[in-house]
Amino acid sequence: MVDDDVLKVYGYILSSSYRSKSVKSLSKSDKIPTELAHDIGIRSNHISKVLHELKDCGVAECINEEKRKNRIYKLTPKGESIAKLIE
Repeated sequence: MVDDDVLKVYGYILSSSYRSKSVKSLSKSDKIPTELAHDIGIRSNHISKVLHELKDCGVAECINEEKRKNRIYKLTPKGESIAKLIE
């Protein structure tokens, strides 16, 4: 059974193809923003907004926040639940 909070965030993720593609891509492996942008087929200048949105709703997190370049992003447990719903 999926709780209400996950379902609300799931709806938010599905409302954007960039967000849903990003969650699918991050479910396969952790990625830096450039890899993620290339994987889902968008320009790299758009990916920072998408990642910010995913972090704000608790779906993704940065593993090495202290770095300026090549930050690595991964899904949170909530994000993994949402990725399973998307599949």
